[in-house]
Amino acid sequence: MLLQPSKRALSTTTRLLNMSSPTTNIGAQPIKFGPFEVTKQVFLKTDHSFAVVNLKPLLPGHILVCPLQPHRRLADLTPAETGDLFTTVQLTQRLLGKAYFPAPHDAAAGSFTVAVQDGPESGQTVPHVHVHVIPRTKGDVEQADGIYVGMASEDGNVGGALWDKMQRPKPGGGMPKIEDADREARTEEVMMEEAEGFKTKLSEMGIE
Repeated sequence: MLLQPSKRALSTTTRLLNMSSPTTNIGAQPIKFGPFEVTKQVFLKTDHSFAVVNLKPLLPGHILVCPLQPHRRLADLTPAETGDLFTTVQLTQRLLGKAYFPAPHDAAAGSFTVAVQDGPESGQTVPHVHVHVIPRTKGDVEQADGIYVGMASEDGNVGGALWDKMQRPKPGGGMPKIEDADREARTEEVMMEEAEGFKTKLSEMGIE
């Protein structure tokens, strides 16, 4: 039996499409996350935001949603940028639900960690507002707070390993910095492949 999306899921997706003009056509204009160009890893762009795959994901499907303008703090965003940013977060949740959760492939079929580290003392290591969107399943980490510990290190950011070429910022906040030897920075090719996979699923959702 083929399961169909619920009317509520369809209406929500339609509302998200209408609000933020999302596209998988990234264009030729370079997109930067802080000082790093990430254009090839971007799989979704809207009027004011973009979504990018992670260099060192904490869990499968860990992506970032960022404003196109390189604002350092959440309070610096305009109302339009703020609304667009979190509408895009909602849309990526629906995408990740389709990619990582069982039928009927709805975001409500699983759980998410959605987090913003606002400023260096909260663990932010790339000075560009970004929302972590992480699909969650039962038993995915050994410790309940393991995700938050990971995000407090530079590993939790797409630009983390790129800082090796410069002076790395030291994460702040109350959670200890960790360096997971088993989680190496992914290659550009691997990240581009993941981004293309997300674009394909977005196409299935009516986003071109």
